[in-house]
Amino acid sequence: MTAEEALAILDQVLQQEHLSDVQEIVFRHCWEGQTYAEIAENAGYDTGYIKDVGSKLWKFLSGAFGEKVTKNNLQAVLRRCQQSAEIREAEAPLAAPQPVMPQVLSRASVSVGVDDASLPTLHTDWGDAIDVSTFYGRAEELEKLAHWLIADRCRVVSLLGMGGIGKTSLSVKLAQHLAASQTAAFQFIIWRSLRNAPTAEEMLADWIRFLSQEQETELELPPDLNGRLTRLIHYLRATHCLLILDNAETILRSGEFSGYFRPEYDGYGEIFKRLAELPHQSCLLITSRENPRPLTVLEGETLPVRALRLSGISETEARKILQAKGSFAGADAEWQELTTRYGGNPLALKVVATTIQELFDGDIAAFLAEGTTVFDDIRYLLGQQFDRLSNLEQAIMYWLAISREPMLIPELQADLIPAVSKSKLIEAISVLMWRSLIDKTINHYTQQPVIMEYIVERLIEQVSREVIDEKPFLFIRHALIKAPVKDYVRDSQIRVILQPLIDRLCEEFSGKLGLEQHLNQLLVNLQTTHKTAAGYAGGNLLNLFRQLGTDLTGADFSELAISQAYLQDVPLHQVNFSATQISKSVFAQRLGSILSVAFSPNGKLLASSDADGEICLWQVADGKQLLICKEEQNHWVWSVCFSPDSQILASSSEDTMIRLWDTNTGECLQELAGHTHWTFAVAFSPDGKHIASSSEDQTIKIWDISTGECLTTLTGHTEGVRSITFSVNGEWLASASSDQTIRLWNVETAACRHVLTGHRSMIRSIAFSPDQRWLASCSDDQTIRLWNIETGTCERVFTCESRSWSVAFSPNSQFC
Repeated sequence: MTAEEALAILDQVLQQEHLSDVQEIVFRHCWEGQTYAEIAENAGYDTGYIKDVGSKLWKFLSGAFGEKVTKNNLQAVLRRCQQSAEIREAEAPLAAPQPVMPQVLSRASVSVGVDDASLPTLHTDWGDAIDVSTFYGRAEELEKLAHWLIADRCRVVSLLGMGGIGKTSLSVKLAQHLAASQTAAFQFIIWRSLRNAPTAEEMLADWIRFLSQEQETELELPPDLNGRLTRLIHYLRATHCLLILDNAETILRSGEFSGYFRPEYDGYGEIFKRLAELPHQSCLLITSRENPRPLTVLEGETLPVRALRLSGISETEARKILQAKGSFAGADAEWQELTTRYGGNPLALKVVATTIQELFDGDIAAFLAEGTTVFDDIRYLLGQQFDRLSNLEQAIMYWLAISREPMLIPELQADLIPAVSKSKLIEAISVLMWRSLIDKTINHYTQQPVIMEYIVERLIEQVSREVIDEKPFLFIRHALIKAPVKDYVRDSQIRVILQPLIDRLCEEFSGKLGLEQHLNQLLVNLQTTHKTAAGYAGGNLLNLFRQLGTDLTGADFSELAISQAYLQDVPLHQVNFSATQISKSVFAQRLGSILSVAFSPNGKLLASSDADGEICLWQVADGKQLLICKEEQNHWVWSVCFSPDSQILASSSEDTMIRLWDTNTGECLQELAGHTHWTFAVAFSPDGKHIASSSEDQTIKIWDISTGECLTTLTGHTEGVRSITFSVNGEWLASASSDQTIRLWNVETAACRHVLTGHRSMIRSIAFSPDQRWLASCSDDQTIRLWNIETGTCERVFTCESRSWSVAFSPNSQFC
């Protein structure tokens, strides 16, 4: 079941109620298995906020479904609901058929009623199909395609035509008609775009997952293309399936090798060939500007492989397109001339309609009198339109082209520099939609391929000039690639943006070495003129160096903002990242929001814990990740600490549990239960026999390591206890709380010796000095305080520019 089908079921269950936009974002991404941290980063929200939305969403859905719904059982609950609905439908009298309306394409019903109860259920997956609720003409083409698919049972059909001619819209409209026709011509309809084409193996896995109703997932399939293709053909023979692939030109070469597949996409050639040659009862429909060579030699008017080449629309249909955008005046002959001049290209007519309205007040004759240029390339029109856009509108166009996948408003808002309000962003998007420069799919926005290509060309031209002249503007405000995205999307960004830019710059600077020298000079200039300023220049430079294969050993990227840098496979030995602001970047290991780090007493290990429930153990000598201790649920792990012998790692979690892990195997040795709220901190006693824990439940507990028994519960704080620490001799335990106090406890007697007051806000961290004379504390009140342990008095107050999160002493107790 897809997220779209799940949302369709949800609409039926909730009836008059609906999810908010942010709830739908959380639902979709949780359905796809993303963590709250990933959702927050992708959608441009704070992780804590997304976590809160998720918690409330599961409670809301639990009430709606009458059973507990969580992030982890979400799919199981929806699947049970679907099965129950299908059973009820089978037992109930047949209802009148309900057509699938265009405006709810992306929420297509999981099943469509038919006249004969014996006919099978229709399953649909629309992917990123655009909204075609406004669609004019093409009746003849729709009828011909439907006849080929249903009556003639063609195995492969190519829908061909120039950019902007309407191939994508026609493919969606055709599928929509078939879904609503009640003929049961197909049991499965799946629509996919090849704009950022995944590998052929990944596409096969996606198809099989859908056609098998989630019974065969990628992990269970053969790893090779032939094995997966055999499984696909099994389903295409067993059921009637319509597979639609849009933008097939993306996987084809150009120039003298036009029609041949790009080397990395050769697998698609084998898929097309096998589906065209082998008998089955399904159909593959592709849209493309040119026909792939394997299909060209197999097609024919009466053969099971056919091609329909789209020409321009008629003058009557052109009128409807323009009149949908506003009022226009013109004689019949002028309407015909306008249509002819632009070849009946729907996109060109939509774009030029804006010019006629803006500059000629809708007067077609006045526009035609201005010039007689015959339309031969839509790029000329796009250039005219782009130059009339505001800076914000241009920035949106660049980001949609860079991202290459439909974007949500929060995603756009998070990417834009400088920041803009949501209202201004929505206003700019509305203008771009009116100009027919962007399309909408559900709550996402994207561009037609021909527009995206033009914007990318313009971006490369502008950025190359900025780099050459060392006058960065777009280079600072836009990322050339995006790091935390699907691999095939990033590969596409590298192929169409980053590598062509490098090729152009290498020509300018006589090769790789000259370009590297120039980029290093640009780096120095940026560190002087844009020190720590928000922007993408630092990340863009790193991505350029990575693509060039530059050795970055000893490189200095200090005092720069680093965003959208993809460094998964890049050695960063001795690279200086001091005073950098790193965001939305991918390093050699993926990390969630880090909540705690700790070195082992023997100095060999570093542990980190994050908001995704992962505890990572690293080898200090070479930075190698040794193992991951993973909680069953993705609970925040607030704190980690090592035992004195470095053999055990303790963790505290928001699920109230204290866990002890084997640092050699990653095995969970014990779970200590007793707290009733989040556990914030853990600390081993110096002899390693006991462990202390603190919680939002306002208590501190001391546990026996060997038995897991809670020996003592210390009470007195009036709010959550954020930090605890043992003195070096193990005699004292200090605790710091959100109640703005620190308490000093005698470990043996459990008596509170001192209550230290003075902070005016939550206390985040405390630490004993190695000489046992001092206790340091830091707080949200922007101060660090130094306390005399013997007297309990505050001896020094240090003022900070912002809140302090953690405090520690130097080994000689002279600095903190």
